[in-house]
Amino acid sequence: MHKDQIIGGLIFIASIIGIIIYIALLFPEALFPYWAGWIDIIILKLTALIAVGAVLVILAWIGYTLATTPPPKPIEEIEKELEEELKKIEEETKEEKKKEKEEKKEEEKKETK
Repeated sequence: MHKDQIIGGLIFIASIIGIIIYIALLFPEALFPYWAGWIDIIILKLTALIAVGAVLVILAWIGYTLATTPPPKPIEEIEKELEEELKKIEEETKEEKKKEKEEKKEEEKKETK
């Protein structure tokens, strides 16, 4: 078995065991009669706390990210930068072609001599 498959299997088994324990704690009358009446309320309160807390933490993280991320550049500014880069590349290729032509001419002159 591949390492990822083993980890996946362990996560699956742990989840099933967690579900069984959660159900047993929510309905303790069958397995633990002396816990009946108070453990199920505590479990429900903890579940609500964790669920609401997780949602609020995610919302806080989104808010923090939005507040601290600088705004993106306007599209016009990006287009100008791209045009400038394109012009530079075109000039470089023109210069390279000129150099190649000059080198060819020099080689032809050398060959004709």
